[in-house]
Amino acid sequence: MSFQRKHLQKRNEQGIPPPRIMVDWESYQFHPVVHLPDEYEVRDFTSGDDSPSKYEYDIGRYDELRPGMYSTDLFAGSRFLHIGIDIGAPVGTPCMAFEDGEISHFGYNPADGDYGYVVITKHIIDGLPIWALYGHLDSASVAGKFIGQKITAGEEICWMGDKHENGGWEPHLHFQLSFEEPQSHDMPGVVAPENREKYLAIHPDPRLVLGPIY
Repeated sequence: MSFQRKHLQKRNEQGIPPPRIMVDWESYQFHPVVHLPDEYEVRDFTSGDDSPSKYEYDIGRYDELRPGMYSTDLFAGSRFLHIGIDIGAPVGTPCMAFEDGEISHFGYNPADGDYGYVVITKHIIDGLPIWALYGHLDSASVAGKFIGQKITAGEEICWMGDKHENGGWEPHLHFQLSFEEPQSHDMPGVVAPENREKYLAIHPDPRLVLGPIY
């Protein structure tokens, strides 16, 4: 069974309605966003423990409740359902465009616990626009960028940042998809659990692009 079909089956089992936008993801072969080694850790943040991984690379899951992990004022104590995928890796690890597209937004979100430097790309998949956020980057990731800049699949478009520039987190990429056009260089990476159904419909599982990395 393909990942897309498993994804839809899981949503059905959890009582989540089918996505309002159907995309034939299976007809595409996307480029890796980050080159992962053969061994990496898939984290469990449901306890709120975000201590550094023993592995050089690790994965933080989509649609995961993370109580106690988001403690800064930005999250108001109520947003802790993660709706992207985190890929932990060394500072400076390059991140690639998964498909041809263009730069949609970029900038710096300075709040404690926020994304720090961000790049958002726009792609046309199966005839439909979709946006991808790359968060927790370094300052070089936005240097020289311009809105509408064309990018190609496999092109290095940004790099993972250190704590002083990535919102204060251990170095990692927050990767998130969206069917809705963002209004700025931002997307809600975590939401309140009571809004789960709404936001999972807007922000589909990044593994539809990243592949079955867990």
